[in-house]
Amino acid sequence: MTRWFLIILGWLAVVLATLGVVLPLLPTTPFLLLAAWCFARSSPRFHYWLLYRSWFGSYLRHWQRHKALPPGAKWKAVLLIVLTFAVSLWLVKLWWVRGVLLAILVILLTFMLRLPVIDLSQQKQR
Repeated sequence: MTRWFLIILGWLAVVLATLGVVLPLLPTTPFLLLAAWCFARSSPRFHYWLLYRSWFGSYLRHWQRHKALPPGAKWKAVLLIVLTFAVSLWLVKLWWVRGVLLAILVILLTFMLRLPVIDLSQQKQR
């Protein structure tokens, strides 16, 4: 029973992470980490798929190996965050919702900009 619960939770996390790529208020990374954790404890096949076959696999493997983002990933993420929030801010007319969106944007950008990045020369030294 626990195994099936973890598999279902893992797939739900993968779906939410995929949606989080394009939806500004839904974070991608925590859901991917949750999916990896669930699959590591319930299904070696799905864990392997997530790490080596999915669109997110290279980022997860890089994070596991170096505890840092690969070169270029941070700025791509920041650009995508800013673009999706800009669209949301443009579409929303209520001032208090815009204020909440701006606060979330500042928190999210602060978090993203603090994540370490490892470049190619540092990767070779490890």
